[in-house]
Amino acid sequence: MSYKTVFANKKVMKSLEELSDSLRDAFYLLMREIQESGPVRGNWPNYGKLGNKLVHHCHLKKGKPTYVAIWKKTDKDTVAFLYIGTHENADYDKYK
Repeated sequence: MSYKTVFANKKVMKSLEELSDSLRDAFYLLMREIQESGPVRGNWPNYGKLGNKLVHHCHLKKGKPTYVAIWKKTDKDTVAFLYIGTHENADYDKYK
């Protein structure tokens, strides 16, 4: 089954545009894997589910600062990216 990926809002799209080329490449690799294999991505660093089990996250880059992506399966074949940015600025409680 293939999945459609979308951005939850314009802020998420803008965050992606502000990433370095290597971080953007990592995000696009993650997005392609989600499109092909679904939202559960246990092969990514620090992958985990948040709260209600429909929201997932992983690290795009470890170190300081650490960059993360947060996404949610919104219906049977759609995954929405909710946040892309630094771990320090991620409001994990918002997604639980």
